[in-house]
Parts: sequence; structure tokens; C-alpha cells
Amino acid sequence: MTDELPELGQGNAYYQVLGGGRFRSTIHAQGAWNAHEQHMAPASGLLADVLERHQPRTGMRMARLSYEILGLIPGGDFHIETTILRPGRTIELLQAVLVANGRTAIRATAWRMATSDTSAVAAIEDAPIPGPDDCKPYDGAAVWPGGFIRSLEMRVAEGHRPGAGKVWLRTAHPLTDQDDSGDLARLMGLVDTANGIAARVPPGPDSYAFPNLDLQIHMYRRPAGEWLGLDNAVSFGRDGIGLTSTVLHDLQGPFGRAEQILTLRQT
Repeated sequence: MTDELPELGQGNAYYQVLGGGRFRSTIHAQGAWNAHEQHMAPASGLLADVLERHQPRTGMRMARLSYEILGLIPGGDFHIETTILRPGRTIELLQAVLVANGRTAIRATAWRMATSDTSAVAAIEDAPIPGPDDCKPYDGAAVWPGGFIRSLEMRVAEGHRPGAGKVWLRTAHPLTDQDDSGDLARLMGLVDTANGIAARVPPGPDSYAFPNLDLQIHMYRRPAGEWLGLDNAVSFGRDGIGLTSTVLHDLQGPFGRAEQILTLRQT
């Protein structure tokens, strides 16, 4: 893979659907670390969309999504292969792999679980955060480059600082040019942004790069709507490894958590 810009799709969506499991990224999916790569956020949303559509079953939902980032995610054309790794009556494990330039760039797995009425014992310990109407506009593109960051509307709560913050995100761009993705896929396509909303150090020269190698999402409730809230904390260890931990919110309140392991590299 060279640093030359790939041939990108056109239009307002993050991806063009080419058929047969093939897709083409647009400028809106462009990454922040390199101009010729995709941002992990919309790619993870697309993988969530593909997994949710794969042999869907009534009375079941995805409760955990696990993404392994196996290298740079090239922009342009790619395809996704989806399988069921572990079939089951009440629990299934699904897998989707994103393959670009002959190489698997992302491997995603999802536990799909049977649902039941447990409202009698339902309880959530995660604290709510101020809603987007109570937050101020935030220009993420002033901190991070790339088409994906420019595609977002962001709002930030009081107390935002390097290493911790509360931010709301939404996008006016559909996930694909079919414009038929559900709320889950659209919101999952924003979660990876958590690693950049309250960076401990500024990105760029004479600092540190801190890309994440994975994205783990656990959901005790199915999210809905267009706004994603991130209650975020970033920890840097002493041996070149960090962790971004986030409580995930929609307008109804907390619905799950995300974790991202980081590799710290001096720039």
C-alpha cells in the first residue's frame, strides 16, 4: 500500500454498495492518521450493519461486538465476508471480515443472544450525562484531520479536558448510498471516535501517536436515535500501552461500554 490516494466513491454516504458484498469508501470515511486510509469508525458501523443483516432471527439481538484491527484500513474498494462461527438456539457467534488489497484489515465478531423480559430486575449503574442540548458545539476538525471527522456534528459538556470528557456526536451522512441502515449500525459507526475526543496529548509532530488496535463494545440495551454520547477516559501506561474506556449513551441514557487498547508511538 502506497501513500497515494485511492479511487474513492462519490456521494453523500460513507460507502457505495457495489453488490456481492463489495463496497467503496468515499471521502467521508477518510481516516485521521493517514489520508489514504479509512477511519475505523464508519468501517465498524458498516461491519455491524452487515452482521445485523446476516441471517437475522426474531427475538435475538447483538449484545457484544469485538473488532480486531489487523493493520491499516485502505480507502477505496473492499469486500466483506460474513459467517456464523457458532450457531445456536439462544446464542450465536457471528464473524465478518473486511478484506482490502488481498488482506484482511478488520475482523469483527458478534455475540447474538436471545432476549427475554427481565424488566422486574433491570438496573443500570452507569451515570447519565448532560444531553446534547445542554452542551456546547465542538469542532473536532480543529484537532483531527480527515474526511470522517469533518462529517460529524459534535457537542461537548462542561469539564472537558485532555484525558477525559463527555461528547455527543451525530452525522447527517448515511452509512451507505442505499440509506437503509438501522440505528444500531449508525451509532456503532461513531463509537471508535472515542479514542480522539479527549486525547491526552495533541496529535501531530513532536508528540505521540496513539492508534487503537481493537474496539470492544458491550451493550446491555439496544441503542436508538441519531445521537451517540461518549463519557470518556484515557489512560497511558509507562511501557507504551494505553487504554480508552467509554460509557456509551443515547438520548434515553447509558446503554453499554467500549474499550480500546492503544499503542503509544513517539512522533
